[in-house]
Amino acid sequence: MNRRILRNKGYLYVTEFFAGMSVMAVELGASRLLAPYFSSSQIVWTIIIGTIMIAMALGNLYGGRKADQNPDPDKLYARIIVAACWIALIPAVGKYVILAVSGLLIFTINSNYLVVAAFVACMLVFVFPLFLLGTVTPSLVKFTVESLDEGGSVVGKLNAANTIGSILGTFLPTFVTIPAVGTAITFLLFSGVLLVLCLLYFVSPRVQGNDSEGRAEERSESGLKETAEGEPEEKGGKETEEKQDVEPKEQKPEKRKGKTSESDAKNKLRITLGIVIFAACCVFGHESSFAFWQEDLTYEGESVYNYLQVYEDDQKAVLSTNVLFGVQSVYRKEKSLTGMYYDYAMAAPLMAGARAKDSTDILILGMGTGTFATQCHRYFDGIHVEGVEIDEKITDLAHEYFALSEDTKVTTYDGRAYLAADKGKYDVIMVDAYQDITIPFQMSSVEFFTMVRDHLKEDGVMVVNMNMRGQKEGNINEYLSDTIAGVFDSVYTADVKGSTNRELFACCGSDIGERMQKALESYSDTDLTEDDAQLIAMMQRVEGELVEYEGGSYILTDDKAPVELLGMQVIDDLIRDEVSYYKDIYQQDGLKGLLEVL
Repeated sequence: MNRRILRNKGYLYVTEFFAGMSVMAVELGASRLLAPYFSSSQIVWTIIIGTIMIAMALGNLYGGRKADQNPDPDKLYARIIVAACWIALIPAVGKYVILAVSGLLIFTINSNYLVVAAFVACMLVFVFPLFLLGTVTPSLVKFTVESLDEGGSVVGKLNAANTIGSILGTFLPTFVTIPAVGTAITFLLFSGVLLVLCLLYFVSPRVQGNDSEGRAEERSESGLKETAEGEPEEKGGKETEEKQDVEPKEQKPEKRKGKTSESDAKNKLRITLGIVIFAACCVFGHESSFAFWQEDLTYEGESVYNYLQVYEDDQKAVLSTNVLFGVQSVYRKEKSLTGMYYDYAMAAPLMAGARAKDSTDILILGMGTGTFATQCHRYFDGIHVEGVEIDEKITDLAHEYFALSEDTKVTTYDGRAYLAADKGKYDVIMVDAYQDITIPFQMSSVEFFTMVRDHLKEDGVMVVNMNMRGQKEGNINEYLSDTIAGVFDSVYTADVKGSTNRELFACCGSDIGERMQKALESYSDTDLTEDDAQLIAMMQRVEGELVEYEGGSYILTDDKAPVELLGMQVIDDLIRDEVSYYKDIYQQDGLKGLLEVL
């Protein structure tokens, strides 16, 4: 018995198309689901791609074997229903699984936390549905190839359908669905497409015909096999024919009819359960909240590049692009200094002689919410600030929640690409593009810092915010500092108290420390405003923290910049320090003791 919808092989190609589309959509959705917890670094992408390839390979093997054992399209579409339901469940339960894995592993492993946690989470959440979708191609080959003469053509068409679907599954989530409706609904959309595909198949009535299942049974029962030319030849001779004549053929339709009725009942149950699960996920799993334990967020959403959340109260507004690794920006509504890294970074305009100039040009690569720009405008006269920010949504949030002036020019672009196209010269260039635990390699190399130096005026100063302090020799900050020291004549660093940030100041020609001292001395014979007094106090703190840096041999280049692995080492150190107290309790008193403390 065949289904009417399969009388035209086109539906099988449609199935291959949407299967390929869904695989890529889930892969991209996986990166967005994991990014708020583990970053979107090359390491995380490697884990996602690797685990998905494992799932697809195993699915290919399993699907091919099952297609040979029982070439029934019902089995394939039943597996697709299960895959669709699993994908629909991901936005509902996936983040809880990720958080549970993170919480468990953070107390049980001492190194490579990011790799292990991301890998385990990816295996638990994404491997099974993609394993099932991996069974599609070998199964469809079995259903569509009728002879060796057309095998190559049919397989080529199936692969083409899968590839075209994969292309659309790559572009649609990135440029359409995720920015428009978010990651959660993106999962639901592609799950719904698979479910509709299966629904159309199962509601199609059965008709008499020699489908792939019938042909396989007939070949088995009649003892026929295909020759290399595609023509059947006898396998059992007269003896086989006599056995066929003896066999009561009138019983065969009754036997098949009973199996068909039982199979149809199971299929109705599967499609019903699939619809119920999908409907439940649409109700309970459409929320896009990643920090689901927080109920006081002012804003939570997604952009092409980031998960974004804004927390706001009467005193401050806070931006974070993750839920596990700190915050990215804090704006004090009373417009006071925050004591955070952008206050330290205001030493750069002083070092560049802003107080003695009528106009000071500042370029910020990684504008973010613009707190540094806002602070500079308040505490210095004649400041002209331009910013470069790759995520336009962050710029929108900066105007809405962080008091960034509409007069401040912000270009939506990659920082290095902007420098390559820009011909301007600046008194200060701030590099603040090292977001969360992710450092773009193209903005960490000798070639990049050489471009920055070439865009500075003769007395210009570069300031770099390095947001992870390494403790071991050869850590990420040592690599960055050595790289910068190979380009600039004078390099100083200052650790930001109460955080993991370190500010690096660099210039060519004169000494950074001497510049800072002269800048502070310029305030001594003038009438100080309240803002001046605040700034001087802050800058005196920075001067006390300044340490001259002597360059070493740890150099990053465009060809070799392993920033992801270096960053991961720092994460291990940070986690080890933060949870050491709780780890001791866990090791001494076990899970019960830990729960009592928490």
